[in-house]
Amino acid sequence: MYPANRGRRISLGRLLRAAAMAMLVCPSGASAAQTGASAAQTGASAAQTGASAAQTGASAAQTDIDGLRIHPSPGKTRIVFDLGQPVEYKMFRLRDPLRLVIDISSARFSSDVSNLVLEQTAIRQVRTASRNNGEDIRVVLDLNEEVQPNSFVLQPVMQYGHRLVIDLHGKDQPSLTVALKSQRTLTQMRDVIIAIDAGHGGDDPGALGPGKLYEKDVVLGIAKKLHVLFEQEPGFRSKLIREGDYYVALRKRTEIARSSQADVFLSIHADAFKTSKVSGASVYAISQKGATSETARWLAEKENMADLIGGVGSVSLGDREDEVAEILLDLAQTHSLSFSLEIGDSVLGNLKKVNKLHKKTVEQAAFAVLKSPEIPSLLIETGYISNPAEARKLATRSHQARLANAIFKGVKNSMQSRPPDGSYLAWVKQGKSDEAKTHVIERGDTLSEIAERYRVPFRKLKDFNGLRNDTIRLGQTLKIPPG
Repeated sequence: MYPANRGRRISLGRLLRAAAMAMLVCPSGASAAQTGASAAQTGASAAQTGASAAQTGASAAQTDIDGLRIHPSPGKTRIVFDLGQPVEYKMFRLRDPLRLVIDISSARFSSDVSNLVLEQTAIRQVRTASRNNGEDIRVVLDLNEEVQPNSFVLQPVMQYGHRLVIDLHGKDQPSLTVALKSQRTLTQMRDVIIAIDAGHGGDDPGALGPGKLYEKDVVLGIAKKLHVLFEQEPGFRSKLIREGDYYVALRKRTEIARSSQADVFLSIHADAFKTSKVSGASVYAISQKGATSETARWLAEKENMADLIGGVGSVSLGDREDEVAEILLDLAQTHSLSFSLEIGDSVLGNLKKVNKLHKKTVEQAAFAVLKSPEIPSLLIETGYISNPAEARKLATRSHQARLANAIFKGVKNSMQSRPPDGSYLAWVKQGKSDEAKTHVIERGDTLSEIAERYRVPFRKLKDFNGLRNDTIRLGQTLKIPPG
């Protein structure tokens, strides 16, 4: 790129165009000084862009921007430009008011941005205008809040062409901390936590069925129904990995499960195969030695491409490599896999009551989303959306509810059979009152919290210990009445 204004005169026409662009960037109500400053900045940008165009050749073909999509998700807003071919772009922020400006060289954009849904995003308004005699495009995002933008380009993959992705991260977005199960203090009577991952989402629709039936929508419906079932069951608690139509990176999904201290991780899918004749539900666990069948291998390779489709920048373990190595060394991975297969058998046994099975035993393959060595993990294919008959069933709420209930029963039966130590399920399995339970008062304890923790009525706890008031002392031992 040539240096701006290297001994060259800027014509009156160019200055007028720069001033016009400044009016686009600065909404009405901005001061004359702000408008002048923006005009000068825009003028310099125009000169640089013009020099770049001279270097690359004025006759270069323009790129069509086929669409602009905006996806809200927790902690960030994602903007995706669908492109006909790679583009050169630059991005800068402006204040008073807050704006993000994206200049795209040699591009045409004809979509109507007035219909974009901006609710629950960091964006108040989107404006566009052509620059440099129609050669380039400027997109201005009027912002509701301070953001930290991050941009990257994605190469064509599967049904997607070139894409420019811009993530607007909230400035005060908390970083995700991972609490490993081996590091946490288990409290008595805790709930069993089930992490439920609806596959794909956002810019990654997953498999496409007849009538534009998207896998991401089907599995989110099943996941939400499954979430409600676990939340309503005593002794269980559920964590949805994604709650709406946005994409979560594969590694982030397992991190969310760990941070939630999950006992089981379930990834829900409804995939497609190379032929529409394939149908039926399947259950998969992780494999370190290769896939157990050609179908399992093919599906694993396909699912592991999700980050390329959903839009994730360069992936690196960074300072997490030591942590991952420590997990692999310290945690009983063999036990986790064994329990995964056991839960998978129970889920299959219940799925066959409501749906045809594609495989009658738990398959294994190297699915990236299942690589949490300390958490028993399953990927559940609820059916093949590429099969027209099965797709029609998967689209209905009633069939989604039947599938969710079957998965719920399979997991519940396994966890009740082998409950985690210190959980409410373990207490129930022991016969509740077989062992007298006690609690030693620690700093910060209250009677009401103790009653809630052990699932006993507050009044019953007081009467059982002969307490006349709510006063308790540090080190005091309370007897816990049977439920």
